[in-house]
Amino acid sequence: MAETKISGATSEAQVFDPIAMEVFNNRLLSITEDMGNIFIRSSFSTNIKERRDCSVGLFDRHGRCICQASHMPMHLGSLIGSTKAVLERYSLDDMVDGDAFICNDTYLAHGTHQPDVSVITPIFYDGSVQFFTANVGHHSDVGGTVPGSIAGTSRSIFEEGIRIPVIRIARAGEVDEDLMHLLVHNTREPEDRELDFRVQIATNERGGTMLQALILQMGMQSIEQAIEDILLYTRRRLLNRIAELKDGSYSFTRYMDDDGLEGDLVSICATVSVKGEELSIDFTGSSPEARGAMSVPESALCATSYYVVKTVLDPNLLPNSGLFDSIKVTSPEGTITNPRFPAAVGARSITANKVAGAILGAFNELIPEEDVMASSHDAVPAICFSGERRDGRGTYVYMETLGGGNGALSDRDGMDGIHVHTSNTSNLPTEALEYEYSLLVDEYALVEDSGGAGRYRGGCGLARQIRALKDGIIFSVRADNHIITAPGVFGGFDGQTARLIQNFGKQNEKALGSKVAHIEMKSGDSMRIETGGAGGYGPPVERSLSLLASDILGGKVSLSKANNDYGNELVQKALEG
Repeated sequence: MAETKISGATSEAQVFDPIAMEVFNNRLLSITEDMGNIFIRSSFSTNIKERRDCSVGLFDRHGRCICQASHMPMHLGSLIGSTKAVLERYSLDDMVDGDAFICNDTYLAHGTHQPDVSVITPIFYDGSVQFFTANVGHHSDVGGTVPGSIAGTSRSIFEEGIRIPVIRIARAGEVDEDLMHLLVHNTREPEDRELDFRVQIATNERGGTMLQALILQMGMQSIEQAIEDILLYTRRRLLNRIAELKDGSYSFTRYMDDDGLEGDLVSICATVSVKGEELSIDFTGSSPEARGAMSVPESALCATSYYVVKTVLDPNLLPNSGLFDSIKVTSPEGTITNPRFPAAVGARSITANKVAGAILGAFNELIPEEDVMASSHDAVPAICFSGERRDGRGTYVYMETLGGGNGALSDRDGMDGIHVHTSNTSNLPTEALEYEYSLLVDEYALVEDSGGAGRYRGGCGLARQIRALKDGIIFSVRADNHIITAPGVFGGFDGQTARLIQNFGKQNEKALGSKVAHIEMKSGDSMRIETGGAGGYGPPVERSLSLLASDILGGKVSLSKANNDYGNELVQKALEG
């Protein structure tokens, strides 16, 4: 049978059976994928069932992550943090079969923000806890001062909805109905919250059943050895990738328009240091803790860092604790990347994507030029509408995150209108939006001229214009890049900035800031958000004639913009060809 030998400078060689390891890992992945599918198909809220704003994972009894489904990188922070919080609060001996724990709070339960509610379930075999199944869902509302529970202008965690420490939501298979009622009636959509909480509990139970079947088939001793092998293999493989890099420290800074309130630009400074097999990421030099809701808590910062390292060094690396424990992440307390209680953190995804952009920029000094990517829009803005349902039966809270331009590469254009980095949800289909809510989508399109010019063009941003069909609809948004652009590389141009316009094309048209909250709309009013484009790669004069012609004829680049960025002569040749 084929064998794989993994060795490094600081450890003895160990032989792994690659076929057995791959089979076992795929069996774990099949459990998480099944859990994820059940979670999505069974949920009631559109944010989970349509947009798939959720994640699942498996942990061993020590709290080590052994497998995560391919959902949202940001949610890894919530899954790891919540499982850690459960083990800090309860010993394994305090748990009984059928228990389930719920939590969300950043400071009490290592969460990333309040709408991401985690459910952690101990899985028993032969009378003792052997695993934990875990899931997290972004709930469209958990209370707080604004519908959707998130506003960039929030100044305190107490404005961002109900704070849930680690609590036993189910005891020996019985849901605590009193606790359930307390939680859901502190939100604006108690029925949806209760139904989705119950789905989360059931999803973990299904995962536990599959794990128990795996134990019966393989035996607990064989599974434990397979887990140790996978974690060690992942760690050793990552350390080998790190050892291939040149030693040194490399820094890059990305900027944000503000910290949630009007003011100066905010800097996110990442320094990647390599020494042999050691890799550390430090955020010293980043701006102070945000006055608004833009700070990134530790769990979100670490999840973002792990994502970037995996993306840059080894995209096929297994996402487990073997990877996570090999990376050192530090940030000074009291900065935007390490806030102190009770700083608001609701809009942390905007900042986390800038964090990813900063780390990627630092890695650009470590990797070959052909592997460098220009900056993406590095902000996945979120819009939120709340009002009376179309049929008049109750109210709704609709939130959606929007894609933008992805950075150009050495051999291709950046992707258009896509989520980047730590966010990985689907869009909400127009049909579902208009059926569920008293809203109408006027336009959903790419933003012309938004991608930075270059040998390869940066991806285009998205335009989403939504009109109110009833009075009294409340609108909020958290976004960025209204001032800051996405830089190009090696002579590529920057991407275009984002913008938000109320009543676009009307006499009362008004440009709004990137972080506004609780704007009351009348019937017929509209909100148009245009997300940022990405940076280009290489000098624009080196762009192929066929690609340039395709951009112009396809409406991604206007003729006037093309003439300005690429030159009249090149444009004329492209169109004549």
